[in-house]
Amino acid sequence: MHRWSKLFIPTLREAPADAEVASHKLLLRAGYIRQLGAGIYSYLPLGQRSLNKIVAIVRQEMDKIGQEFFLPALNPAEIWEESGRWTGMGDNMFRLKDRKGASLCLAMTHEEVITSIARNELRSYKQLPQIWYQIQTKFRDEPRPKSGLLRVRQFLMKDAYSFDLDAAGLDESYKKNDAAYRAIFTRCGLEFVVVEADSGAMGGSQSQEFMVYTEAGEDLIASSASGYAANIEKATSRLAPVADLEPSGDGMPELVYTPGKASIADVTAFFAIHAAQDIKCVAFMGTRSGEPLRPVVAFLRGDHQVNETKLSAVAGVSDLRPMTGEELALHIGGPAGYLGPIGIAEVMTQGSLNGLKSGKPLDKLKGVLRENPAEGLKTIVIMDSGLEGRKNLVCGANTLDYHYRNVTPGRDFTPTMVADIRNINEGELDPLGGEPLRLGKAVEIGHIFKLGYKYSQSMGARVLDANGKEVTPIMGCYGIGIERILTAAIESSAAKFFATTDAEQYALPPAIAPFEVVVTITNVREPDLLEAGEKLARLLESAGVDVLLDDRDERAGVKFKDAELIGVPYRVNIGKKLADGQVELVDRLNGLTTSLPVDSLSEHLASLLAASKS
Repeated sequence: MHRWSKLFIPTLREAPADAEVASHKLLLRAGYIRQLGAGIYSYLPLGQRSLNKIVAIVRQEMDKIGQEFFLPALNPAEIWEESGRWTGMGDNMFRLKDRKGASLCLAMTHEEVITSIARNELRSYKQLPQIWYQIQTKFRDEPRPKSGLLRVRQFLMKDAYSFDLDAAGLDESYKKNDAAYRAIFTRCGLEFVVVEADSGAMGGSQSQEFMVYTEAGEDLIASSASGYAANIEKATSRLAPVADLEPSGDGMPELVYTPGKASIADVTAFFAIHAAQDIKCVAFMGTRSGEPLRPVVAFLRGDHQVNETKLSAVAGVSDLRPMTGEELALHIGGPAGYLGPIGIAEVMTQGSLNGLKSGKPLDKLKGVLRENPAEGLKTIVIMDSGLEGRKNLVCGANTLDYHYRNVTPGRDFTPTMVADIRNINEGELDPLGGEPLRLGKAVEIGHIFKLGYKYSQSMGARVLDANGKEVTPIMGCYGIGIERILTAAIESSAAKFFATTDAEQYALPPAIAPFEVVVTITNVREPDLLEAGEKLARLLESAGVDVLLDDRDERAGVKFKDAELIGVPYRVNIGKKLADGQVELVDRLNGLTTSLPVDSLSEHLASLLAASKS
């Protein structure tokens, strides 16, 4: 039996001033964690008990589909150089040298290490499929550690990797991990949303994030009543019809003098139009492996915002940054605020000025052909799909103080490609059932994605298929943030308490709480209460309940507040009602307080715990 009087539970009445989000404040006040440095935390006994319970759930579900490994956190540089990520990870990776001068790193993920094992040990299709996982400490040189355990430099992760002979096999491994994740998060008592996502620095294709809505989150997700859910980096929507402008003159692009009208607001006011009837230009420079900086120019509706993750994926570039004034002049030939698609897009696709309609100012295209004509212009021009089918729009003319009107995509300019490159807006309709989308902040607790051949190919993993032919295994990757499960649970619970009590409180789901029940003896100096509390705690323990006996010589009010502070979901008060054979059960998950006969408490509590875990 665990006695509060014997445990180390250093609670705080107030959270440190630098603790901002609810989970950070409560984890510190409850004595779960203490900060050692920026983004570096020690887990005290209560925190470790909760993390151990989460790890046990993760391990139980993962053991059903895979095998557990334990890989080194300290990695030689050579293994990361093979995949090309030694430099690609940049400053996010902790790097060091040993006494002989050899370069090493503290691993932030383990694709390289697991692939090195696979290439050395897997020889035949008969050894596939494989799902290998580990629960291991990871390291990331986070530039802005904050929000307690949500953004740290050392963290605990469950990462898994699958190896299959072909794409069909990867589909099955992906489904197994998806099912395991749903079981894990459900058992941990979380209300989660599965969203379509981007696979980020790890690479790969199909990707899903498991998210929990909370204001402490740094991700933005879109969801609807139709069941649609996606990260803002992947979310799409149906656009409501927009009225096009009536043409002026002969209906062809008309150059209009617009002095000092550089912003969308100024342009729409000048022409007396809506922002949806204007074409916005956003210009970037991006990188491709082994190539110099690449110009990427995006065109979209004036009321829309470019999504840089979508744009990067479509253009096949990374590390986008806005063009400087000099780069705008070089690659587009116009000044900021007056950029437009006429000319630049046609030159991109035709490689010359052929096809330009009469009346277009050819002198405005001088910057467009500065690169080597033999290689062709390397500017990537992308139009958002929201401009498809539109006509008689307004756009910049690539000349200071001038705009065009009567511009129709497809007739007056042809982009390199058309794609969805915008952020969705609140209230737009989802692509499934046409229900309004809502945007909300969320915390990512898990991520699964198909790596494909990124690592197995570059690192030389090969097996023989049934015909004796050497083939490259296809991979998947599956990660869970262990601490994030704990913090997401606290954030979700604290939000519900705050909505009803205007106080910073929480109650963890029984499966991951440090204790399921705290038996509080309101006055240990009364022998009858002390004896009854001891007896009841032993009875609950023998029934398999994880129980904490508060046997401290403290006032009842202090004990009640401490029990709430450490997030135990059920509290049994042993007090004055004992004279009538009754005890008080406080169900903090549902906000209920019930008086029960002592003899029936154990059975009643067992049913509550069973229901919470079903």
